[in-house]
Amino acid sequence: MTTATADEFETHRPRLFGLAYRMLGSAEEAEDTVQDAYLRFSGADRARIEHPAAWLAKVVTNLCLTRLTSARARREQYIGPWLPEPVVTSDGTLGPLESAEQRDAVSMAMLVLLERLTPTERAVYVLREAFAYGHREIAEVLDLTEANCRQLYRRAVQRVGEARSRFEPAPERQVELVASFVAAARDGDLARLEKLLAADVVWSSDGGGKVSAARRPVEGREKVSRFLVGLVERFMQGVHFTTAELNGEPAVAAWAGDTLLGVVALELSDGLVVHARAVVNPDKLAFAGRQLGGAQGL
Repeated sequence: MTTATADEFETHRPRLFGLAYRMLGSAEEAEDTVQDAYLRFSGADRARIEHPAAWLAKVVTNLCLTRLTSARARREQYIGPWLPEPVVTSDGTLGPLESAEQRDAVSMAMLVLLERLTPTERAVYVLREAFAYGHREIAEVLDLTEANCRQLYRRAVQRVGEARSRFEPAPERQVELVASFVAAARDGDLARLEKLLAADVVWSSDGGGKVSAARRPVEGREKVSRFLVGLVERFMQGVHFTTAELNGEPAVAAWAGDTLLGVVALELSDGLVVHARAVVNPDKLAFAGRQLGGAQGL
């Protein structure tokens, strides 16, 4: 591949990564998929590629469809709750997230919902919702009829459900809430912690059978607060914490030295934590760990 061609591919890489990540819910697999697309681009007859952006989007989408087919079987055997690999989004890795709708589209909650879809439904939904493709463009990417794509999109919307109504606090208030959440948990202050949690709060942990983690979601303000305080007392001595924006949501990262032990994405509504999603499976932390780089703790 010439330097000019390689440079051209790099201009498309961020968009392709965003597409692959939304399709797969895995940053590592998204990187591998984009690299596979790079190899195909390098070996293709450039004279036959009239629109590189469209050509690459089609290649990446179809590579993702192949990966999703095998991923579905693996996830049926997954130990405990499955959560996507966390990605730092404050640096534009998944594109601009300037509105609540854009942030919600890459949230862990939405990526979990997308697991309900067939691979083709997911492709249609992501191309339509995240990249504003028209149904004719989607049909060209997937080699389907436009009518079929419209039908798949309607079905996907029904299965994912209507957009959630959330009332998020201002960014500066989010920072305060996260800091208060960490301090209350670290200090074992149950009363203070419970004031930050919604009555029906849920804690989900993804350890993938690799490390100790709750195999089932913990539900309710009292149970979650006691679970969290116990977790800190048993496992978090000598651990320091940092804050970040992960998947469009405020999050806490736990570190032992420069090793990322886990991240907790906090879904907030009306100034309270309504769902905390903890990823502690070490296989899912490499990408976020490289992004975060062990920043100064709280």
